[in-house]
Amino acid sequence: MGRGWRTVAEAMTVKRRRKIDQILAAGSSEQRLARRARIVLLAAGGAGPAEIARVVGCSLPTARLWPARFGARGIPGLFDRPRPGRPAVHGPSARLAVLATATAIPPSGQSVWTQRTLAAHLAGRGLQVSPATVGRVLAEAEVRPHRVRGWLHRADNPEFWLRASEVCRLYLDGPTPGTLLLSVDEKTGIQAKSRKHPEIPARLGRDARREFEYVRHGTVSILAAMHVFTGQVLTHRIGRNNSRTFLDFLVALDQSISADQHIHLILDNGSSHTSAATRAWLAAHPRFTVTYTPTHASWLNIIEQWFGVLTRRLLRGDFTTREDLEAQIIDFTVAHNDTAEPYQWRYDAEAEHARYLDRHPTQQPAPSTQDLPRAA
Repeated sequence: MGRGWRTVAEAMTVKRRRKIDQILAAGSSEQRLARRARIVLLAAGGAGPAEIARVVGCSLPTARLWPARFGARGIPGLFDRPRPGRPAVHGPSARLAVLATATAIPPSGQSVWTQRTLAAHLAGRGLQVSPATVGRVLAEAEVRPHRVRGWLHRADNPEFWLRASEVCRLYLDGPTPGTLLLSVDEKTGIQAKSRKHPEIPARLGRDARREFEYVRHGTVSILAAMHVFTGQVLTHRIGRNNSRTFLDFLVALDQSISADQHIHLILDNGSSHTSAATRAWLAAHPRFTVTYTPTHASWLNIIEQWFGVLTRRLLRGDFTTREDLEAQIIDFTVAHNDTAEPYQWRYDAEAEHARYLDRHPTQQPAPSTQDLPRAA
């Protein structure tokens, strides 16, 4: 084996191997690119040109060419080099104009750019480019103006980390002795719906089939409290999600739990949890202590995990009435409580905050949409 074949194995880093595996696994990869990836993979495993040619079904020159290019250029070596053709119609300035327009805010009456609207807009500015050319320029620059990725802007807020740390410490270390830790929240608008036609059960070699159309029978809302260190859950159907309903639930907890136990609640910032009436009631009942999750962080409330299990295992089924839905939620809760185990909480906000500060030593203000250019 020559020096070039050892170079392929040396050039096969973990990152490059992962990229080659992605090329081979992707159904959209070009056949010629997938063949080159297989050739390089065999070469990295120690196969010689003759063996590669036999396994892949290519010629000996081809079996020698692509490992050599990969050893010299890495993954880019698997792609074709630019070939000579007709002179470019549009130069760098036209390409920059396409990219500048695509990354600007669309004019009034539009919320997203398309290849046709970009070409029409540039034509109105005196630059004649076809929608196909616009598409090629955007693809080369990996600019996708038709795609939007949502995000939540939240600057580093000490109050967020303080609240998150308080919740995590309760999960990880537990409350003070003699205190019952409850995670409480509502799940509203659960739909009671049934399919127009019965579901066809699964058979050998065929998944179950479910009718697309359904009939609505109304909605059900529940209020649930989880004992964090046993995993058991108490559910109660509610007619309205307001302070009066939440206070009735707190009264029921107060009356049903032994008077010698303190009660520590973990709540999100819902209006029924933070209203003046709720705060006044809690102040008048000192056995209750509340820790609120940070804003936009209800995922820190561990009862949400149980709601997710409830949704996946029950709420995607059929329910003929609201009463039927309520009865099945009760049955599900009873069955859960019979074998309940506490959820294992591992997230530590204090440790995450330390990592966050390491990644963001200085905070720069995020640009607003007012700072973005608008298409002329």
